[in-house]
Amino acid sequence: MSFPKYPEYRDSGVEWLGEVPQHWCLQPFFSLFEERRDANTGMIEDNLLSLSFGRIVQKDLETQDGLLPASFETYQIVQPGDIVLRLTDLQNDKRSLRSAIVPERGIITSAYLAVSPAGINKRFAHYLFRAYDLLKVFYSMGGGLRQSLKYSDMKWLNVLVPTADEQSRIAAFLDHETGKIDALIEAQRRLIELLKEKRQVVISHAVTKGLDPNVPMKDSGVEWLGEVPAHWAVAALRWYATVQGGVAKGKKYGPDEPVVLRPYLRVANVQDGHLDLSEVYDVPVSLTELNRYELREGDVLMNEGGDSDKLGRGAVWQGQIEGCLHQNHVFAIRPSRGLSANWLSMFTRSDSARAYFYLYSKQSTNLASISSRNVMSCLVPIPSPKEQSEILEQLSEALVRIDELVSKTDRAIALLLERRSALISAAVTGKIDARAWSRGSEAEKPGLAMVAEASAGYSAQGGAQ
Repeated sequence: MSFPKYPEYRDSGVEWLGEVPQHWCLQPFFSLFEERRDANTGMIEDNLLSLSFGRIVQKDLETQDGLLPASFETYQIVQPGDIVLRLTDLQNDKRSLRSAIVPERGIITSAYLAVSPAGINKRFAHYLFRAYDLLKVFYSMGGGLRQSLKYSDMKWLNVLVPTADEQSRIAAFLDHETGKIDALIEAQRRLIELLKEKRQVVISHAVTKGLDPNVPMKDSGVEWLGEVPAHWAVAALRWYATVQGGVAKGKKYGPDEPVVLRPYLRVANVQDGHLDLSEVYDVPVSLTELNRYELREGDVLMNEGGDSDKLGRGAVWQGQIEGCLHQNHVFAIRPSRGLSANWLSMFTRSDSARAYFYLYSKQSTNLASISSRNVMSCLVPIPSPKEQSEILEQLSEALVRIDELVSKTDRAIALLLERRSALISAAVTGKIDARAWSRGSEAEKPGLAMVAEASAGYSAQGGAQ
């Protein structure tokens, strides 16, 4: 449904507010919000809260790196219905959502401003400051030169105040409407997860089972690989490729040794099936070592370690940067003897390869690393060059379809988020009149057509298996 405007407006006198409903008023911040000053001295409260993406979330008191329990005595106690504002680092971060309503009693860092609404509806205040956040109001305060704001800096901020009844109605309206939008966004995000699962299944099946469901199978001899087509070879990677380590960053050279700067790739550059070349740095290397470390077109780059999701992931080097090297935490695998670089790269993205890399890696906390020896001992299923090409071609077409659905769903989420923000801003600044709204009225279901369309496209691909 579309929403009407108020019958009469007046100039608010505030540039970023523009016209507001005739009967709404402006009041200074200090007349409506009291600063919370309840220190957690003596560890009165241990329910640790944090402001994250415009929401107050619980955190584990015992796992805060670098903080001892005594440190939390400097935190402030907040109560349900309080508004928390993160008014720090205003110059450098203009994208974060900086306000949220507190759902439960707890403690939060004293670096944030916590206020208790007095004389204004708490839910309305929550949505109002979300609109101020989206309108970038805080960044213009103090001439835009301040890195942070305190309560004293906020005292004279203009707060737009409708009647008490309107505040309640607007808050209820936004609770209902944003709730519907949030449900749609969550459904879209779940759809993306299902598409990603489908993507992984398609890759893993293609490079370990092939395309023909009726082909005779044989046991590969290892649990993590299972059965493979009977006519495929299964061999350690070392029989079909060589491995080249990379240059160590910070390596020292003698004063008489000629050294040049060359671009080099790090673990962060090697993504899952592709290379991120947005940030490529230079490293000094001896002229005598250039031939050894320089990447060759067709090398399969594989990460030696990092977070578990980075371990062993590979991508094919296409010679995008002339004279590029790779660091010692990235292997350059050079296939030969009928093993396609693209086939090897795709295999490193399969569940079987991931299982092998994890099984034969060294684990430490959330990091892992695998030796070049273990990489080269990995058993790889290898069809004929012709069949490798055929499988990769069909696999590429399937992945393009899935990726298009993911992109389409991402766009739907972005549109829903834009609508959510616009609806909040319009309601709390009086650009629409929600007084006639009731929970039983027929309301527009924003983005539902996009959800249905994306879901239909996903179903056409067979869903997640």
